[in-house]
Amino acid sequence: MKIAYFDTIAGISGDMTIGAFLSAGVPIDVLKSELGKIALTGYEISQHSVEKNGIFATKFDVKVTVAETKHRHLSDIKQLIESSRLSDRIKKISIKIFEELAQAEAIVHNTSIEKVHFHEVGAIDSIIDIVGTAICINYLEIEKIFTTPVKLGSGGFVQTQHGNLPIPTPAVVELLKDYPVELTNIEFELTTPTGAAIIRALSSGVLQNEEFKINSIGYGAGNFQLPIPNLLRIIIGDLDYKVSYEELILVETNIDDMNPEIYPYVVEKLISMGAHDAYLIPIIMKKGRPGILLSTLISKSLLDQISNFLFKETTTLGLRIIEVDRKKIYRELKLIDTKFGKVQVKVVDINGQVRYIPEFEECRRIASETGMPLIEIYKQIEKEFKGK
Repeated sequence: MKIAYFDTIAGISGDMTIGAFLSAGVPIDVLKSELGKIALTGYEISQHSVEKNGIFATKFDVKVTVAETKHRHLSDIKQLIESSRLSDRIKKISIKIFEELAQAEAIVHNTSIEKVHFHEVGAIDSIIDIVGTAICINYLEIEKIFTTPVKLGSGGFVQTQHGNLPIPTPAVVELLKDYPVELTNIEFELTTPTGAAIIRALSSGVLQNEEFKINSIGYGAGNFQLPIPNLLRIIIGDLDYKVSYEELILVETNIDDMNPEIYPYVVEKLISMGAHDAYLIPIIMKKGRPGILLSTLISKSLLDQISNFLFKETTTLGLRIIEVDRKKIYRELKLIDTKFGKVQVKVVDINGQVRYIPEFEECRRIASETGMPLIEIYKQIEKEFKGK
C-alpha cells in the first residue's frame, strides 16, 4: 500500500504540503495543468529551492494577480470544484478538506456551516493550496496518509480578518481535537487552519511501529526563519502489512420510540459522514418493550459530529461511548478480467491464501445489464477466481 508519511518538523501549512510533494516528485507542470481545469484565474504558481538550517527544500508560492473583494461560502467553493474537469478523486479530497474547515469555523464562530464566510481559506491562494494538495495525492497514487504528532506554536498572536488571534488559532485547535499534537515554545503559527484541515480530513493517524519501504522524500519550506528547520517532510513509501490495529469509538443507543422509517436514513447518513460501520439490532428492553440497538463504529475525531447528529436526528436522550480496538486484515481493490469484463474485487491475503471477494455493486450492475440472477453472477465470478 502506497503511503505518505507527514513528518511535521515545524508544523504544516498548505504551501508547505505542496512544496514537499513537489520535492518528492510531483512535476509542477502537472500541477499547473490540473489546476487549469478549475474556473479560477488571477494567480501564478512557482517553486524555488531554499535552505533551512542546512537542509535544501522546495518553497511553493502562489502570486495572486487580482484584488479579491468577495468572501466565499462553502457552497461557492464546492460549486467551483464540482463544476471543474478534475477527476472525481481530486474533487472528493478537495471538498472533504474544505468541509472540515467549514465545520471547525462554524463551531468557533457559533454559526452554521452554511453561514460560514471563508476569509483566508476562501482566498485564491488557499483554494490553490487545498486543491493542489489533492492533485499531488492523486498523482502519486497515495492510498493512506500518516503523520507524526502535529507541531504547534504557542504564546504569540497571528493577524487575521477577525483581528489578532492566539497561537494556535481556535480553528486549528478545533480541527486537531482528539489528534496527537506537540506544543512547542515557538511563538509562530507553525500549523495553519489549512494544514490542520488536511490532517483532519485525510490522515489515518500517527504511524507507530510499522515497517515500510521509503521510495522518495520531499521537503516543503515555510516562510519564517525559526530556531528549528521550518520544514514539512513528506516520505513516500510502501507499507506492506497484512494485519493492522486501530483505536476506534463504538457509539451505541437503545431506542424504542422512533418511527422505523427513520432508521435507514440515519444509518445511510452515518456512513456518509465517515463512520466505519453502522447497524441495527432488534432488542427487548425493560418492561418487555421491543426496541432497536443502534450502533456505529467511528474514528475518535468524529465523536462530536456523530453525537450531535444522533441527538438531532433520533429520539435518543443518551449515548454509550465505548473505546474499542479493531484488528483488520489489509485488503486492496483490484480490477480483475472476467467473462463479464473488468470487475472490481477485494483481494485479501490470509496467511498466504489469497481470497477474491466480488464487490456487491459490481455484481448488481452486471446482473442488471445481463438479466442473470445476482447469486449466479457471484458464483460465476468466484469460479473464475479459483483458476487465477
